[in-house]
Amino acid sequence: MKTKIIAEITTSPIGVGTSLSRFVKTAIEEINKHPDIRVFHHPMGTVIEVDTLDQVFEVTKLAHEAVIKAGASRVITQIRIDDRRDKPRKMEDKLAAISNF
Repeated sequence: MKTKIIAEITTSPIGVGTSLSRFVKTAIEEINKHPDIRVFHHPMGTVIEVDTLDQVFEVTKLAHEAVIKAGASRVITQIRIDDRRDKPRKMEDKLAAISNF
């Protein structure tokens, strides 16, 4: 059975001023380079849908490093991983499960 892992990534530079958009854009551009994953960007982070934990960690690492390369001396990156292995799934399944509320 092929399952999907859904993860949320938030990468935040520290000490770069009030506007973070150029750093966020850099992280988003790095994440978007990976055609083998599904991506949903939202105002507070990015949700990815992948096949393996290694993909989660690799994409997260690349986004984190992109922010440092963009000039941030300090970066905080948060990952939330939903790894459900009992059935195939996708991002939309999580929304459909709560659509009656």
